Amino acid sequence: MPALSPEEDSLLEELEKASFQFFWEQADPKTGLVKDRCNVRADDHSTVASIAATGFGLTGICIGQQRGYVSLTDARERVLTALRFLWTQMPNQRGFYYHFANASTGERVWDSEVSSIDTAILLCGILTCRQHFRHSEITRLAYDIFKRVEWTWLSEDTTLLPHGWSPESGFLPYRWDYYSELMMMYLLGLGSLSHPLPNKAWDAWKRMPFEYEGIRYIGSFAPLFIHQYSQAWFDFRGKRDRYTDYFKNSMIATQVHRRFCIELGRRFPDYSEDLWGITASDSQYGYVVWGGPPEIGPIDGTVVPSATGGSLPFMPEGTLRVLNTIKTKYGGAWSKYGFVNAFNPLTKWYDTDVVGIDTGITMLMAENLRTGFVWETFMKNPEARRGLDRAGFSAY
Repeated sequence: MPALSPEEDSLLEELEKASFQFFWEQADPKTGLVKDRCNVRADDHSTVASIAATGFGLTGICIGQQRGYVSLTDARERVLTALRFLWTQMPNQRGFYYHFANASTGERVWDSEVSSIDTAILLCGILTCRQHFRHSEITRLAYDIFKRVEWTWLSEDTTLLPHGWSPESGFLPYRWDYYSELMMMYLLGLGSLSHPLPNKAWDAWKRMPFEYEGIRYIGSFAPLFIHQYSQAWFDFRGKRDRYTDYFKNSMIATQVHRRFCIELGRRFPDYSEDLWGITASDSQYGYVVWGGPPEIGPIDGTVVPSATGGSLPFMPEGTLRVLNTIKTKYGGAWSKYGFVNAFNPLTKWYDTDVVGIDTGITMLMAENLRTGFVWETFMKNPEARRGLDRAGFSAY
């Protein structure tokens, strides 16, 4: 990992510690489920948990215990609470969980789908806990929860996995068919012993070539986070499959996104080398899926801290520069749980909320930049190594 200055390391320490507090305080103490989001400007009474935020949160507990933010006893007890609830009480469909659930009961909310990708994020958190804590009950519960997931149910009539399933309408019509955060899901399915995906599933999804100012990379018409999420856990450094080196690909995608934002500075003068980064986030007018290149969504000068936070290992100097700018010059963007989800310097709008998955990707990537801890811990799992082997990865 690159050498960080004391000031850079101090910034990341403060950011990780604040992010950890979100996952610790906004998880239901009886279920371990983590809230989808939290209003940091007022008393928050929301009750909706996200299984993806819970997956980030379980990994966050490993980081927090390792860094001394919480005792081993308390960390282990919180993880056990979550895993026991997920194994025995949380509603699931063939091992897959509903995207959104009531934090205190686990019951489905908002008619949400049984989500393939959000279950995968949860599983990454569970497997990280299994390797970090090395505790007999955590090990057994993690094994049982993972073994129960029927990847073959998702792939009965297709090598392209569906986004999810609904009790009202069955499988959703959308497929995980283009390069995105899908990599973790396919690799976990390939790594399963109980219900493994066929090897050809890894080759089924499309890897579209993109080019920006002469720079070529694999991408999608999607926000920057697609280049980040799988790589919070799977360590692609120094290895590649028959198509590409995905770590280097994310480095290029981050570099391209930075150039794209600086170009946008002609229209939105807040964007510069010191302040850039757009990915799916809150806005003044609700949640927006935006980013680029090519330009997606009604971009209006909003800055999303998790865009650079989630790319910390891919461009350390450039992303740290942005996070430091936000922290020192835009006080309204900082909260007790780290950065708010988004803000717009041009309109002086600051979000009231932090969002679990965006706080999570920032925390995990900050730790990976500093020590590689999440990568090293997660990659000890035989499921992860088996998935990479079956997908045809090799070191070079």
